[in-house]
Amino acid sequence: MRRSHLLASLSGLAAATFMASAAHAVTLKAATDPSFVPFEMLDQESGEMVGFDIDILNAIGERAGFDIDLKTMDFNGIIPAVQTGSVDVAIAGITITEAREKIVDFTDPYYDSGLQILTSANNGDIEDIEGLEGKKIGTKIGSTSYDYLTANLGDSTITPYPGSADMYMALMSGSVDAVFYDAPNVGYFAKTKGNGRVKTVGPLYEGQQYGIAFTEGSEWTEAANKALAEMKSDGSYAEIYQKWFGAMPSDSQ
Repeated sequence: MRRSHLLASLSGLAAATFMASAAHAVTLKAATDPSFVPFEMLDQESGEMVGFDIDILNAIGERAGFDIDLKTMDFNGIIPAVQTGSVDVAIAGITITEAREKIVDFTDPYYDSGLQILTSANNGDIEDIEGLEGKKIGTKIGSTSYDYLTANLGDSTITPYPGSADMYMALMSGSVDAVFYDAPNVGYFAKTKGNGRVKTVGPLYEGQQYGIAFTEGSEWTEAANKALAEMKSDGSYAEIYQKWFGAMPSDSQ
Protein backbone atom coordinates (compact mmCIF):
# COMPACT_ATOMS: atom_id res chain seq x y z
CA MET A 1 0.00 0.00 0.00
CA ARG A 2 2.84 2.36 0.87
CA ARG A 3 4.48 1.65 -2.52
CA SER A 4 1.19 2.33 -4.34
CA HIS A 5 0.71 5.51 -2.34
CA LEU A 6 4.26 6.64 -3.15
CA LEU A 7 3.84 5.95 -6.86
CA ALA A 8 0.55 7.80 -6.90
CA SER A 9 2.16 10.75 -5.14
CA LEU A 10 5.07 10.82 -7.57
CA SER A 11 2.72 10.55 -10.50
CA GLY A 12 0.66 13.43 -9.18
CA LEU A 13 3.80 15.49 -8.60
CA ALA A 14 5.01 14.85 -12.16
CA ALA A 15 1.64 15.85 -13.57
CA ALA A 16 1.59 19.01 -11.48
CA THR A 17 5.12 19.89 -12.57
CA PHE A 18 4.20 19.37 -16.23
CA MET A 19 1.07 21.52 -15.88
CA ALA A 20 3.02 24.25 -14.12
CA SER A 21 5.66 24.21 -16.86
CA ALA A 22 2.99 24.38 -19.54
CA ALA A 23 1.30 27.25 -17.73
CA HIS A 24 4.57 29.18 -17.68
CA ALA A 25 5.59 28.38 -21.26
CA VAL A 26 7.13 31.34 -23.02
CA THR A 27 5.03 32.80 -25.81
CA LEU A 28 6.90 34.43 -28.67
CA LYS A 29 5.34 36.98 -30.99
CA ALA A 30 5.65 35.50 -34.47
CA ALA A 31 5.02 36.85 -37.96
CA THR A 32 4.37 35.26 -41.33
CA ASP A 33 3.20 36.22 -44.81
CA PRO A 34 -0.29 34.82 -45.49
CA SER A 35 0.16 34.43 -49.25
CA PHE A 36 3.19 32.14 -49.66
CA VAL A 37 1.42 28.85 -50.37
CA PRO A 38 1.93 26.06 -49.47
CA PHE A 39 4.32 27.39 -46.83
CA GLU A 40 1.73 29.58 -45.14
CA MET A 41 -1.88 30.24 -46.06
CA LEU A 42 -5.25 30.84 -44.45
CA ASP A 43 -7.51 27.83 -43.95
CA GLN A 44 -10.90 29.19 -44.99
CA GLU A 45 -12.80 26.72 -42.81
CA SER A 46 -10.93 27.18 -39.53
CA GLY A 47 -9.70 30.74 -40.06
CA GLU A 48 -6.25 29.58 -38.92
CA MET A 49 -2.92 29.83 -40.68
CA VAL A 50 -1.68 26.48 -42.02
CA GLY A 51 1.19 25.28 -44.21
CA PHE A 52 4.65 23.77 -44.22
CA ASP A 53 6.24 26.70 -42.38
CA ILE A 54 3.52 26.76 -39.74
CA ASP A 55 3.96 23.05 -39.02
CA ILE A 56 7.74 23.46 -38.86
CA LEU A 57 7.60 26.42 -36.46
CA ASN A 58 5.04 24.75 -34.20
CA ALA A 59 7.12 21.56 -34.05
CA ILE A 60 10.29 23.50 -33.27
CA GLY A 61 8.51 25.54 -30.61
CA GLU A 62 7.20 22.39 -28.94
CA ARG A 63 10.71 20.95 -28.71
CA ALA A 64 12.50 24.21 -27.87
CA GLY A 65 10.01 25.26 -25.19
CA PHE A 66 8.04 28.15 -26.61
CA ASP A 67 4.53 28.81 -27.91
CA ILE A 68 3.79 31.25 -30.71
CA ASP A 69 1.35 34.12 -31.01
CA LEU A 70 1.13 34.36 -34.79
CA LYS A 71 0.15 37.38 -36.82
CA THR A 72 0.31 38.04 -40.54
CA MET A 73 1.82 40.93 -42.48
CA ASP A 74 3.12 41.80 -45.93
CA PHE A 75 6.44 40.12 -46.63
CA ASN A 76 8.37 43.37 -47.03
CA GLY A 77 7.50 44.32 -43.44
CA ILE A 78 8.60 41.07 -41.81
CA ILE A 79 12.38 41.59 -41.54
CA PRO A 80 11.95 45.17 -40.21
CA ALA A 81 9.47 43.85 -37.63
CA VAL A 82 12.01 41.28 -36.40
CA GLN A 83 14.82 43.81 -36.52
CA THR A 84 12.96 46.32 -34.33
CA GLY A 85 11.65 43.68 -31.95
CA SER A 86 8.00 44.18 -32.87
CA VAL A 87 7.99 40.41 -33.25
CA ASP A 88 10.35 37.84 -31.77
CA VAL A 89 10.46 35.36 -34.65
CA ALA A 90 9.35 35.12 -38.26
CA ILE A 91 8.93 32.32 -40.76
CA ALA A 92 7.77 33.01 -44.31
CA GLY A 93 10.08 31.32 -46.78
CA ILE A 94 12.71 33.91 -45.84
CA THR A 95 15.89 33.52 -47.86
CA ILE A 96 19.07 33.79 -45.83
CA THR A 97 21.17 36.63 -47.26
CA GLU A 98 24.25 38.49 -46.05
CA ALA A 99 22.29 41.73 -45.82
CA ARG A 100 19.57 40.18 -43.69
CA GLU A 101 22.07 38.37 -41.48
CA LYS A 102 23.44 41.75 -40.43
CA ILE A 103 20.16 42.75 -38.77
CA VAL A 104 18.51 39.49 -37.63
CA ASP A 105 19.64 36.07 -36.43
CA PHE A 106 18.82 33.12 -38.68
CA THR A 107 18.50 29.50 -37.75
CA ASP A 108 20.28 26.87 -39.78
CA PRO A 109 18.61 26.45 -43.20
CA TYR A 110 15.43 24.38 -43.16
CA TYR A 111 14.54 24.40 -46.87
CA ASP A 112 16.56 24.56 -50.12
CA SER A 113 14.99 26.66 -52.86
CA GLY A 114 15.70 28.87 -55.88
CA LEU A 115 13.99 31.29 -58.26
CA GLN A 116 11.95 30.27 -61.31
CA ILE A 117 10.06 31.78 -64.23
CA LEU A 118 6.32 31.34 -64.69
CA THR A 119 4.61 32.23 -67.99
CA SER A 120 1.27 31.63 -69.65
CA ALA A 121 0.89 28.12 -71.05
CA ASN A 122 0.86 29.32 -74.67
CA ASN A 123 3.92 31.56 -74.37
CA GLY A 124 6.74 30.23 -76.54
CA ASP A 125 8.99 33.30 -76.39
CA ILE A 126 10.29 32.99 -72.85
CA GLU A 127 12.46 29.99 -72.04
CA ASP A 128 15.09 31.41 -69.68
CA ILE A 129 16.22 34.60 -67.92
CA GLU A 130 17.51 36.09 -71.18
CA GLY A 131 14.02 35.79 -72.61
CA LEU A 132 12.75 38.23 -69.99
CA GLU A 133 14.70 41.11 -71.54
CA GLY A 134 12.28 43.89 -72.41
CA LYS A 135 9.29 41.96 -71.05
CA LYS A 136 6.83 42.94 -68.34
CA ILE A 137 7.69 40.90 -65.26
CA GLY A 138 5.79 40.52 -62.01
CA THR A 139 7.49 39.73 -58.73
CA LYS A 140 7.03 40.37 -55.02
CA ILE A 141 7.98 43.49 -53.09
CA GLY A 142 10.96 42.99 -50.79
CA SER A 143 11.84 39.56 -52.20
CA THR A 144 15.20 38.26 -53.38
CA SER A 145 13.56 37.67 -56.78
CA TYR A 146 13.00 41.43 -57.08
CA ASP A 147 16.64 42.06 -56.13
CA TYR A 148 17.80 39.53 -58.73
CA LEU A 149 15.71 41.08 -61.49
CA THR A 150 16.82 44.64 -60.82
CA ALA A 151 20.46 43.52 -60.73
CA ASN A 152 20.30 41.49 -63.95
CA LEU A 153 17.55 42.95 -66.15
CA GLY A 154 17.80 46.69 -66.06
CA ASP A 155 15.93 47.17 -69.37
CA SER A 156 12.92 45.11 -68.36
CA THR A 157 9.73 46.47 -66.89
CA ILE A 158 9.59 45.03 -63.38
CA THR A 159 6.38 45.38 -61.39
CA PRO A 160 6.61 44.49 -57.69
CA TYR A 161 3.36 43.30 -56.11
CA PRO A 162 2.49 43.19 -52.39
CA GLY A 163 1.24 39.58 -52.54
CA SER A 164 1.82 36.53 -54.71
CA ALA A 165 -1.89 36.31 -55.57
CA ASP A 166 -1.67 39.78 -57.14
CA MET A 167 1.22 38.91 -59.44
CA TYR A 168 -0.38 35.62 -60.51
CA MET A 169 -3.62 37.44 -61.31
CA ALA A 170 -1.61 39.94 -63.37
CA LEU A 171 -0.06 37.07 -65.34
CA MET A 172 -3.40 35.37 -65.96
CA SER A 173 -4.96 38.66 -67.12
CA GLY A 174 -2.04 39.47 -69.43
CA SER A 175 -0.86 42.53 -67.50
CA VAL A 176 2.59 40.95 -67.24
CA ASP A 177 4.37 38.51 -69.55
CA ALA A 178 5.94 36.46 -66.77
CA VAL A 179 6.32 36.06 -63.04
CA PHE A 180 9.71 35.49 -61.43
CA TYR A 181 9.61 34.21 -57.87
CA ASP A 182 10.48 31.39 -55.47
CA ALA A 183 10.32 28.02 -57.22
CA PRO A 184 8.15 26.11 -54.72
CA ASN A 185 5.52 28.83 -54.77
CA VAL A 186 5.29 29.22 -58.55
CA GLY A 187 5.37 25.44 -58.93
CA TYR A 188 2.50 25.02 -56.49
CA PHE A 189 0.43 27.66 -58.31
CA ALA A 190 1.12 26.02 -61.68
CA LYS A 191 -0.18 22.69 -60.36
CA THR A 192 -3.27 24.11 -58.64
CA LYS A 193 -5.10 27.32 -59.56
CA GLY A 194 -2.98 27.90 -62.65
CA ASN A 195 -3.17 24.33 -63.96
CA GLY A 196 -3.43 24.35 -67.76
CA ARG A 197 -3.12 28.13 -67.94
CA VAL A 198 0.47 28.72 -66.84
CA LYS A 199 3.77 26.83 -66.90
CA THR A 200 7.19 27.02 -65.30
CA VAL A 201 10.14 27.39 -67.66
CA GLY A 202 13.91 27.39 -67.45
CA PRO A 203 16.23 26.25 -64.66
CA LEU A 204 16.34 27.33 -61.02
CA TYR A 205 18.25 30.56 -60.52
CA GLU A 206 20.27 31.69 -57.51
CA GLY A 207 20.16 28.64 -55.24
CA GLN A 208 18.68 29.77 -51.94
CA GLN A 209 18.07 28.50 -48.44
CA TYR A 210 15.25 29.50 -46.13
CA GLY A 211 15.83 30.21 -42.47
CA ILE A 212 13.74 31.19 -39.45
CA ALA A 213 14.49 34.76 -38.36
CA PHE A 214 14.87 35.71 -34.69
CA THR A 215 15.70 39.10 -33.23
CA GLU A 216 19.42 39.71 -33.09
CA GLY A 217 20.95 38.07 -30.04
CA SER A 218 17.85 36.00 -29.32
CA GLU A 219 18.27 33.25 -26.73
CA TRP A 220 15.97 31.02 -28.82
CA THR A 221 18.05 30.67 -31.98
CA GLU A 222 20.31 27.95 -30.57
CA ALA A 223 17.35 26.04 -29.10
CA ALA A 224 15.56 26.21 -32.45
CA ASN A 225 18.64 24.89 -34.25
CA LYS A 226 18.84 21.96 -31.84
CA ALA A 227 15.14 21.18 -32.34
CA LEU A 228 15.49 21.37 -36.13
CA ALA A 229 18.46 19.00 -36.08
CA GLU A 230 16.49 16.53 -33.97
CA MET A 231 13.53 16.72 -36.37
CA LYS A 232 15.74 15.94 -39.35
CA SER A 233 17.39 13.08 -37.47
CA ASP A 234 14.25 11.38 -36.18
CA GLY A 235 12.23 11.68 -39.40
CA SER A 236 9.61 14.17 -38.20
CA TYR A 237 10.89 16.81 -40.63
CA ALA A 238 10.47 14.34 -43.50
CA GLU A 239 6.88 13.66 -42.39
CA ILE A 240 6.01 17.37 -42.52
CA TYR A 241 7.76 17.74 -45.88
CA GLN A 242 5.84 14.81 -47.37
CA LYS A 243 2.55 16.23 -46.10
CA TRP A 244 2.97 19.38 -48.19
CA PHE A 245 5.30 18.49 -51.07
CA GLY A 246 5.32 14.71 -51.46
CA ALA A 247 8.36 12.48 -51.17
CA MET A 248 11.46 14.34 -50.06
CA PRO A 249 14.59 14.20 -52.28
CA SER A 250 17.20 11.88 -50.80
CA ASP A 251 19.82 14.65 -50.64
CA SER A 252 17.63 17.16 -48.78
CA GLN A 253 18.58 16.22 -45.25
